Amino acid sequence: MVSDETKLMIARSKEIYSKQLKSELEPMHTDEYVAIEPDSGDYFLGDTFDAAVKLARAKHPSKLSHTIRIGHKAAFQIGVLQ
Repeated sequence: MVSDETKLMIARSKEIYSKQLKSELEPMHTDEYVAIEPDSGDYFLGDTFDAAVKLARAKHPSKLSHTIRIGHKAAFQIGVLQ
């Protein structure tokens, strides 16, 4: 179960992405990952989910970040496309 604090952090990160980062990142970084730490507004790009999260944790070890796959509705896809 996701805590209310985590839900708020996710909502704030998504807002930062949609209002500030989407138009900047999607043209050049589609399919990469961005980890957003919403308290500072810092964001970290990585070729993989893990790479983006590691960069965020290195700078903000005690903070949660939310990771988004740039240009996609979800970070991961489960199943097969037909």
